[in-house]
Amino acid sequence: MPDGDPRGPVLLGIARAAIGQRDAAAARDWPEEWLRRPGASFVTLRLGGELRGCIGSIEPRRQLGEDVAANARAAAFRDPRFPPVSPDEYPRLQVEVSLLSPREPFAAQSEADAVRQLRPGIDGIYLEYHDRSATFLPQVWENLPDPLAFLSELRRKAGLPARFWDPDIRLSRYTVEKFT
Repeated sequence: MPDGDPRGPVLLGIARAAIGQRDAAAARDWPEEWLRRPGASFVTLRLGGELRGCIGSIEPRRQLGEDVAANARAAAFRDPRFPPVSPDEYPRLQVEVSLLSPREPFAAQSEADAVRQLRPGIDGIYLEYHDRSATFLPQVWENLPDPLAFLSELRRKAGLPARFWDPDIRLSRYTVEKFT
């Protein structure tokens, strides 16, 4: 969490409360003005250090406060990779909220060109190819520090072959402010 940033405890509180209330109402009158502005977020849940759910928004389509709450509920109860979080798991969950910057497209003429342009540890990457897409938050660099491996796994996540390249692949980057 950025030192002294008062948003962290607020965002983490929203995420934890949304999971605890499971079926909370969609709209809220957020007291802080910055929570009412459109924002894109990801909520990552861990249990004992292991991933337990991660869902987010790549584009700001709703108020930031509601985006965090909705993504927290989705990460806890609708991530298709995991069963819903149980009541006994809830108190042990580690919650992380990532606020995404706007995406910046970048052109890559080849896989090697794309790999050269990646900034390990900084970039979140969004990949689009026809009707397929996938993203990795910058935090994924901790487990995939090699740019080629990072890009290969991102393509696999999008349902493409790991070493697939086509001129129609579109890449964009973003950064995050992470609160844990």
